[in-house]
Amino acid sequence: MWQRLLLRLLVALSAIASIGGLLWMTFAPPPGMKVTKDGVPYLMPPVIHPISGEAIPVESLVRQYRGGK
Repeated sequence: MWQRLLLRLLVALSAIASIGGLLWMTFAPPPGMKVTKDGVPYLMPPVIHPISGEAIPVESLVRQYRGGK
């Protein structure tokens, strides 16, 4: 009897912690999760090369524009 109650309490606490953590990271993420050190958003989709049609990561374009390797 008390084991079932304890298990339900543990499941409820785990669910609250998981949902709370997801909501916290959604609405107030740390600054490091938003952009890379070059200022490119992490969830930026690749861009299409106009001549070859291949997908190029935006990070490589930023590095090329800045003159880095």
